[in-house]
Amino acid sequence: MSGGVMSRGGVNRGVVHRREPSRRMGPAVVRGTVITRDAAIDDGVVAWSGETIDWVGPAGRFHGAALPEPSDSVLVPGMVDVHCHGGGGYGFPDSSADGARYAARHHLLRGTTTLLASLVSAPPAKLLERIEILSPLVDDGTVAGLHLEGPFLAAECCGAQDPTHIIDGDPELLAQLLDAGGGRVRSMTLAPETSHYPELAKALTAAGAVVSVGHTAADFDTVTTSIAAVDGPVSVTHLFNGMKPMHHRDPGAAGASLAAAATGGAVVELIGDGVHLAAGTVEMVLRTVGANQVALVSDAMQAAGMPDGHYRLGPLDVTVGGGVARLTSAHGSPGVIAGGMASLLDVVVRAVRQSHVRLVDAVLAGATTPARLLGLADRGELAAGLRADVLELGPDLALRRVIRAGIDV
Repeated sequence: MSGGVMSRGGVNRGVVHRREPSRRMGPAVVRGTVITRDAAIDDGVVAWSGETIDWVGPAGRFHGAALPEPSDSVLVPGMVDVHCHGGGGYGFPDSSADGARYAARHHLLRGTTTLLASLVSAPPAKLLERIEILSPLVDDGTVAGLHLEGPFLAAECCGAQDPTHIIDGDPELLAQLLDAGGGRVRSMTLAPETSHYPELAKALTAAGAVVSVGHTAADFDTVTTSIAAVDGPVSVTHLFNGMKPMHHRDPGAAGASLAAAATGGAVVELIGDGVHLAAGTVEMVLRTVGANQVALVSDAMQAAGMPDGHYRLGPLDVTVGGGVARLTSAHGSPGVIAGGMASLLDVVVRAVRQSHVRLVDAVLAGATTPARLLGLADRGELAAGLRADVLELGPDLALRRVIRAGIDV
């Protein structure tokens, strides 16, 4: 989509009426149950000045500005989404800069204070064009960087990507993409079996980008070796999706990824939206490898937050029915799942409600671990000295307020 999309209800989204972030400073002190990286403070306070958190701790030990009355609010850090293709009717792989800003704003208003703009496999010229269009959004902080999901993937496990745009690993093309990004490419998905994988992984690490293993048909040993060979941060793109199912005589990429995560060698992404993964799968992975090695992601696409209808994911047509996005098939049968419809906070809350994960662990996987994966040491948790990205939730975990860098949005 370039410009807009017509929803099923006939609402023309071709013109973006962008609401600028509010510059109104909210109260610099909030009180409620505070979720830190390792505990819940039942009656706690988060205080900030300007963009930075000054103090986090029990209300009884707070001696700063006027202390608010006790509340039933739950205070968590802003979510950090390392895999997001768009939302609100606009997609990062194909919208204008204004449309991409709208998509980022869509997720910000739903609690994602940091996100990567994810692209999909496309011709080299298209990828270079998208990097040029999206770079200003990185520079002004609208997004934290770019995630290239392809084109060096396995066509056998292409998922909702156009197999005609999947190519063998090409170090020269990667160099062009990284040079065009000028440090803005923060992550790239590679299939371990692609040509020149070691060279590609080395180039990404040298550029400060995360090597994300995914969309692969490789076996256990190949994936294990590929992860161990990376001298830098490694993630696994949407574990279980875009790879062969794990079998007890053929553990494959999923088994290798779990083994690597369990020993601290990789962070695994989970699209815990109830569509891509069962609730029990999310629970199993978090209990097996721990929230320190899991990044919950939305994998949201253009249609996130929109009604059922027809949309796009890069060059491919997508049909949303019953709140599930699938590639549009020529014969009318349901195609493969084509990205997420939820926000990251939705995924975090679902982990608590349906997967029986402690809120502390769900928040760790939705904010702290992904921030650490990206090397963003200034955010991802509620702690003094970090950026004041604070979400105020109700006791039912419904979003009440979003504060980004100390400002109500």
